[in-house]
Amino acid sequence: MKVDLLTCLALVAASLVSGTSGGRSSGRRRHKEVFLGEKSKFKFGGRIDYKLKRQDSTKTLLIKSEQLLRIEEHDFAMRPSFGGAAIPVGIDVQVESIDSISEVNMDFTMTLYLRHYWKDERLAFPSRTNQSRTFDSRLVKKIWVPDVFFVHSKRSFIHDTTMENIMLRVYPDGNILYSVRVTVTSLCSMDFSSFPLDTQNCSLELESYAYNENDLMLYWKNGNDSLRTDEIVLSQFFIEHFHASSGLAFYSSTGWYNRLFINFILQRHVFFFMLQTYFPTMLMVVLSWVSFWIDRRAVPARVSLGMTTVLTMSTIITGVSSSMPQVSYVKAVDIYLWTSFLFVFLSVIEYAAVNYCTTLEEMRKMKRGKIPSTFNASQAMAFDGCFHDNDVELTPFSRSAASLTSDPRAAAPSSLGSGARPPEGTRLRRQRSVREHVDLFVSNSYVIDSYSRLAFPLSYLLFNTIYWSLYS
Repeated sequence: MKVDLLTCLALVAASLVSGTSGGRSSGRRRHKEVFLGEKSKFKFGGRIDYKLKRQDSTKTLLIKSEQLLRIEEHDFAMRPSFGGAAIPVGIDVQVESIDSISEVNMDFTMTLYLRHYWKDERLAFPSRTNQSRTFDSRLVKKIWVPDVFFVHSKRSFIHDTTMENIMLRVYPDGNILYSVRVTVTSLCSMDFSSFPLDTQNCSLELESYAYNENDLMLYWKNGNDSLRTDEIVLSQFFIEHFHASSGLAFYSSTGWYNRLFINFILQRHVFFFMLQTYFPTMLMVVLSWVSFWIDRRAVPARVSLGMTTVLTMSTIITGVSSSMPQVSYVKAVDIYLWTSFLFVFLSVIEYAAVNYCTTLEEMRKMKRGKIPSTFNASQAMAFDGCFHDNDVELTPFSRSAASLTSDPRAAAPSSLGSGARPPEGTRLRRQRSVREHVDLFVSNSYVIDSYSRLAFPLSYLLFNTIYWSLYS
């Protein structure tokens, strides 16, 4: 009886202990669910959209992109097919703009889209839909890409607004498209011998820096169609032609490298220089000819006009030279400017010769006594520095007397006799010496202006005809 009672008490105690522990565990479970529910309400605004969560591709992907491409399994410091044949890398370029062309620095700045095509089987991945995957610059730093650089470049950079303008597209079979948007300033060796009527040939050159032709074969992907351009309008140039070419470059220490060329021909617009240089120069030369129609006694008018044109020509030459590189050869614009300057300078020298001859002529007349005693030379020269013809009384000068006085033998008896005549049709004439020609010009100084009115325009017209026929 006692044994049964003790057994019953043990069973009751065991049931009480299990009930207490079960109650505690169920209470803890309920408390945890309540706590998680309140936390999820606070974090997700009162509800969790499980349907949206299931549609999130970053949550449902079984593996990450780096795992899919097996980046950690390969050494991407080595080129694809290392130890085998050279890897072919196709290049495709689209020129967006030519930002500037500098004659002083002999360079140009170009913005372009540079695209590389190659195959790296290490990045091949399985795909049921055969769709490519596109990445940005973050993945580019973890794989192998061609080390193409611009030969003869001075400055270059990849655009980074708002992010780096880099695109990487990987296809399931391992083909890769790598595109960057880059601006480069490169050297262009210009020839200014025909400036500003010149045509310049410039080129942008691409080459692999580390891999020679045994490791990397650089080529245009689609031949001449690999180079495309947008509509480019320049202020001073007209782009005649864009074309692509290729070649090899040799370095004594590293060997032969494939090199690609982006060639373009620039034809300069000459209308700007016609307005700024050629037309003002022509006007200054024509203006200097006005002095030929001004009276030779008006010294202040002719001297001031000549000096004004000379100084203006000097200003034009200085302005053109300041905007050009300091080259050691003569440019076409230099020939035109300095020849025009010579015409202007000669017009000033012409008046100096006219004024000197006029003064010399009147001084000779004073010595011969052709000027009356009542003539006041100081008053006549006070205004313009030379004598006035209307103040000087000159006797008529006959040509027959001049010929008789110039040749004393004409007064001597002729060997033919007094009644003899020279044969019919024969006429004796003595040629003038150089000194007589000079004396003729000195005695008729106004003739210099008369000849200059015709000689200067015809000479300048001939010069322009030859100049524009050579350089146009």
